[in-house]
Amino acid sequence: MGFFSADIKTINDLFVHMLRDIYYAENQIVKALPDMIKKANDPQLKQAFQAHLAETKNHVKRLEQVFRQHDEEPSGIDCPAIDGIIEEANDIAGDIGDKTVMDAALIAAAQAVEHYEITRYGTLIAWAQQLGRDDCAALLQQNLEEEKAADKKLTGLAESRINQAAA
Repeated sequence: MGFFSADIKTINDLFVHMLRDIYYAENQIVKALPDMIKKANDPQLKQAFQAHLAETKNHVKRLEQVFRQHDEEPSGIDCPAIDGIIEEANDIAGDIGDKTVMDAALIAAAQAVEHYEITRYGTLIAWAQQLGRDDCAALLQQNLEEEKAADKKLTGLAESRINQAAA
C-alpha cells in the first residue's frame, strides 16, 4: 500500500492520514531523544536536546488535542521516513569515536528530523485552514514554531562552535 492509499478520497482523509503520520513521528522522536542526550558531549547541545524532548512531549499532547477537535481518535501510522532518519542517525552515531565529531553528527541528525517535521506541519496547517479548522491550525502552528526554533538553535550551536571544534 502506497502513501496515497485507496481509503484517501478527500482532503479531510489526507489531513487525518498526515496527522497520524506526524503523531507516529513525534512519538518515535520522544523515544529517540534520550539516547541522543546521552551521546551528546557539549553541555549546550545536551541541554538543547533535553529542552526539545520536553517540547516534543507537548507536541504529542497538542496533536492529541487536534485529533479530538477533529473528532478522530489519536493514533499513528507507520512512517518509514522518520524511521529511516532515526535509523541513519543511530548508524552514524555508532561509528564515531571523536566526541566533537559525534556532536556535529548529532546536530545533523536532529536537523534532518526537524526539517521533516517542519514540512509536515506546514502542510497540515494549510490543509486545516482549507478545511475551515483554524482551531486545529493554531495548535499545529505552535508545534511548527517550536520546530523552527529548535532548528535555528541547532544551527547556532553548529556554526558558533561545534562544527569548528569537530574540524
